[in-house]
Amino acid sequence: MSVSYESRYASSPQGVKGYDTAQLRNEFLIENLFEADKLNLVYSHYDRFITGGVLPVSKSVSLGAIDPLKAEFFLQRRELGIINIGQTGTVTVDGTVYELNHKEALYVGQGNKEVVFASTSADSPAMFYLNSTPAHKAYPTKKIGTDDVEVIELGAPETANARTLRKYIVNSVVDVCQLQMGMTSIKVGSSWNTMPAHVHDRRMEVYFYFEIPEGQSVCHFMGEPQETRHIWMQNNQAVISPPWSIHSGSGTSNYSFIWGMAGENLDYGDMDVCAIPELR
Repeated sequence: MSVSYESRYASSPQGVKGYDTAQLRNEFLIENLFEADKLNLVYSHYDRFITGGVLPVSKSVSLGAIDPLKAEFFLQRRELGIINIGQTGTVTVDGTVYELNHKEALYVGQGNKEVVFASTSADSPAMFYLNSTPAHKAYPTKKIGTDDVEVIELGAPETANARTLRKYIVNSVVDVCQLQMGMTSIKVGSSWNTMPAHVHDRRMEVYFYFEIPEGQSVCHFMGEPQETRHIWMQNNQAVISPPWSIHSGSGTSNYSFIWGMAGENLDYGDMDVCAIPELR
């Protein structure tokens, strides 16, 4: 099994106040998720959330257990969300093959022993973005196509935050323990996501930025509302957002991002909004 993983420990808001740029990036930025024929994972101690990427090109790649799990197989005590941001590929779950086209998703429930990723074409490979959380119950595996998602239009051009939000893995679409995943696309002419910013101390979150044009970047804002910090991010990179932190970004062009959450509840609207003039 070709797998690479690292662990990230939780940081307190008091500690983060003293971080310089390098330490901030080392703690929260996930730079290299996709390598050919390899599984890359980051295990965060915030809600035991795992972020990963799989780029199968010349061979299939299996999802095996990593040492921090102390498990016989990856999903022994976990659930998994997958969104394909590449071309057509397959995910085989205990012998059942699911074909995922561009921007289609798959929820895989606790207890499934074998998960294998493959691309239909090596010349146009799939790119599977993964989120995984601990699970307390086994729910059925389910594919979520682009027509199955819940779509919400948000923001406005006047405030530079016009965007389309798509809910993929939420409890109104699929039975799930605690994982939530979705995708937001910023419209041409807008740059801000998740503004007004908010925190939700009941849940942590991970943002994965993609569809950033070459030569452009996104500036991701984090930290306590009165003590914010920023991280400049490039295409196909993710950032860990602690429960005490805001999570918002502005790009030098429009872009898309996948959000994943885990924690105390499944209430998507559970958030404490921060008034824009009060941010510091």
